[in-house]
Amino acid sequence: MIHIITDSTSDLGPELVERYNLGVVPLAVHLAEKTFLDDFSVTGPELFALVEESGVLPKTAAPSVGEFVAAFDLPGDVIYIGISSRLSASVANARLAAETFPAGKVRVIDSLNLSTGLGLLVLHAADLRAEGATADEIERGVLAVLPKVRTSFVIDTMKYLYMGGRCTGLQSLMGGLLHIRPVIYARPDGTLGVKDKVRGSRTRALDSMVRAFHAHRDAVDLRRVFITHPDSDADAAYLSAELAKQAPVQEIISTHAGAVVSSHCGPGTVGLLYLLK
Repeated sequence: MIHIITDSTSDLGPELVERYNLGVVPLAVHLAEKTFLDDFSVTGPELFALVEESGVLPKTAAPSVGEFVAAFDLPGDVIYIGISSRLSASVANARLAAETFPAGKVRVIDSLNLSTGLGLLVLHAADLRAEGATADEIERGVLAVLPKVRTSFVIDTMKYLYMGGRCTGLQSLMGGLLHIRPVIYARPDGTLGVKDKVRGSRTRALDSMVRAFHAHRDAVDLRRVFITHPDSDADAAYLSAELAKQAPVQEIISTHAGAVVSSHCGPGTVGLLYLLK
């Protein structure tokens, strides 16, 4: 038996987790005097309302080593694929937990990604398992496609980046005044960078991601594309329709970002995530 486990930042949602028989270890979110697990018990809009009420940004925490030990204590092989080690201590704690088991029982893979960019790797692992692959083959298969994940998010407000110390007050002010929406992407080294700065409407910002998709659509793995956001169903529907015009994508999946990802990206964020062939 092979168990595929991820953490809650994969943003796959309960339906996909059940469909693909996955295990999920939740991170924790601390906001003012409240602490809760990143298990979709708190929605994006609810989280943002708490931020407005408290005036402080949430703090997030990786699962402890003990929590990973409990999650990995299963019969058979375990493959854990986690959020980028450059963004969280989750992978580091998972590796420490893996050392408490016999060598080879638990394989820990650093996705160097987040949200459904990580989720794409998790579902790829599940696909390989369904095809009858061994644990070694699944691990090699995931590592082979890991550099092919493309993750980008349009950030609607720079307030959360500013409150989280990711931009200066002046940058935040000018971003608001000029209606500049940065496009954040996952770098190959697992960190986040600014891919573009789009001035104007939200639609224009979404269109910039569609253009990027179109620019190398012949290289895109069209089996599965994700659109992920905390609170923007209408924008997700628009983006899905535009992508369908660009290429015959077999499955465009829209998911809601969990509390951890929402804590860092803020309201109005919309992400486009896919694999290259």
